[in-house]
Amino acid sequence: MPPPRHVFAGAALLVLGSGVTQSDPLAPFHVVQRRFAAPQPAPPPVEVSLNRSANQGGTALAARTKGSAAAPVTVYEMSDFQCPYCREFALGTMPLFEREYVQAGKVRFVFINLPLSSVHKNATTAAEVAMCAARQQRFWPMHDLLFRHQDRWAALASPQASLLALGDSAGVDHAQLARCVASRATATDVRTDAERAQRSGATSTPTFYIEGALLEGAAPVTVFRAVLDSIYQSKTAAGAR
Repeated sequence: MPPPRHVFAGAALLVLGSGVTQSDPLAPFHVVQRRFAAPQPAPPPVEVSLNRSANQGGTALAARTKGSAAAPVTVYEMSDFQCPYCREFALGTMPLFEREYVQAGKVRFVFINLPLSSVHKNATTAAEVAMCAARQQRFWPMHDLLFRHQDRWAALASPQASLLALGDSAGVDHAQLARCVASRATATDVRTDAERAQRSGATSTPTFYIEGALLEGAAPVTVFRAVLDSIYQSKTAAGAR
């Protein structure tokens, strides 16, 4: 496994495009540019509304968000359910991350689908199942089970039955989930997520968009501490003045 590439240092630091501020809650879905790249015209911001009809029916960001809306820092994870590095983050780093930052009220954490279907043939199907579970407000239990049992469904030619069985364990209504999956009711949601993630600059998974910059790879919690503690102190100090 190559070391995580943290796009937070030196010439690799990313900043928001023209017209977008770092406090913008839609920031992950705006074009970003490199701070130290050769001068060039800034691209126009990508106009996105997270409240449009494609995100109605329980698949809005709220269904896959952890933490308080009042948290001073927002972290967006762009992830693929079949990605082994995403699994590593979900099962290894995320519990510590959640305890230290989300439950402490410092960070709001949002999951964005970025299935890399060219290399992970079942990733899109898994994302659609997770979004169907989100319509029943069971996204996070489904999220955890998909990663925990990734080796069970990832290599299957037809993973639907296995994924529906995980839905039963997640407490999702089986018949409703089966209808949602069979009709591909959330396919547009997943595709829209992926398009927005790509516009943010994400090309691999997991990628984390944090207040205007990208951090790539399944970084250990120590890396997140270094980044988030600095941002949190800066933002809360600014608010106290």
